[in-house]
Amino acid sequence: MKFRCLTNEELTVLENDLKAFLIVNGIDGDEWAKINQNEPEKAIKLVEIFSDSVLQIAYSKMKYVEYRSPKTCIVFHCGDTNTEIISLQLNETTQADLSTPESIHHALLNHAGDIQLNRQSKPNNKSREEEIHQLLEQGCVPSSKEFWVSLEAITQ
Repeated sequence: MKFRCLTNEELTVLENDLKAFLIVNGIDGDEWAKINQNEPEKAIKLVEIFSDSVLQIAYSKMKYVEYRSPKTCIVFHCGDTNTEIISLQLNETTQADLSTPESIHHALLNHAGDIQLNRQSKPNNKSREEEIHQLLEQGCVPSSKEFWVSLEAITQ
C-alpha cells in the first residue's frame, strides 16, 4: 500500500464509489459477496487498491496542512518539489494559546514579543502526496490558502 486502508466509516461514505470501482474491475455485487466470503485476502487487496486511489486523488487536491497546539502552530504549503513551513511558537511562560484562529489573532495582537516566528523550506523526500500523507498521519489537518497567506504576511 502506498498510503493506508480507508476505515469502515470512510468506506461507508464512499460505498457508491467503491461499487463503481469494483464494476470497472469486472466485479458485480454477487461476485463481491463471493470474494468477501471465500477470498478475504483478495477482498482486502481490492479495498487497499481503492483506498490508495481515493487518497491519491484527495492528496493531489490538498496544498496546505497545519498542526496546532496551545503553544505551537505550524502551517505547511506542500509543493511539488519542496514544502514551505511557517511556524509560530509561544514561550513556555506565556499565557496565550495558538490552538484556534481567534486565539492566534489574540496572541499576535497582545503577545507578539512572546512568539517566535520561523519560516523555512525543505525539499520533499517523497512524492508530494506521500509527504502530505505523512504529515496527516503525524497529526496535521487540512488547512487553507487564506490562513497561509495571513501568516505569510506577518513573516515578511
